[in-house]
Formats: sequence, structure tokens, C-alpha cells
Amino acid sequence: MKISYLLDENLSPRVKVAILRYDKEIDVLRVGDENAPSLGTSDPDILLFPERNKRTLVTDNRATMPDHTYAHLASGGRHWGILEVRPKTSVKELIDALCLLWEASEAEEWIDQIQWIPF
Repeated sequence: MKISYLLDENLSPRVKVAILRYDKEIDVLRVGDENAPSLGTSDPDILLFPERNKRTLVTDNRATMPDHTYAHLASGGRHWGILEVRPKTSVKELIDALCLLWEASEAEEWIDQIQWIPF
């Protein structure tokens, strides 16, 4: 199964646009989109959405998301991968990393994996 992404609301909307320009087949939602959590949704609820919908979360929220992620896992929660964006990553670098992951890996490989991107 190909990776499906959920982009955190803190990421630029340009990220989703650029991903879809690269390949319209990539399944990507951003918080605030139709069929995605609404803007302002709490981190714990954000973490439930990708778990239930088999989506890899892409976030640059280093302030609160790590603590909520560990609490989610400690309570028995799972996830389909969390990709934490390194500080000062350009949109191009992020798009390149996400498209490479989509092309080169399967969603199941990312279950319960947390990785900094770009690599």
C-alpha cells in the first residue's frame, strides 16, 4: 500500500500544492482540508486521525507534538509513521524527501516509525 500523508497545519499550504504538482497520484491531505481534521484540532486528536485513516503524519511541530506522540504510544496508540521536518528545511527539500519516500517505500514500513526528514 502506498503512503498517504497528513500534513500538519503548521506546514505551508505550498507543500501540498507542490506534492500534487510532482504527482497527482500521491494521496495527501493537510489539516484544514475537507475530510481532514479542522484547523486548530488538538495534537492528541491529530494523532488519532492518521492512526484511524492509515496516514503518515508530517509535522514541524517540535514544541508539543513529541510529548503528545509519546503519550499516544504509552496509552496503546499506534501510528502509520511520523515524519518530523528538520528546522530550516526548504519546501523543495521537503517535497523531494516526501516524494522519494512515496516512490521508494510502502506505508506498512512506517508503522510506529518516527523519522526526521530530510534524511
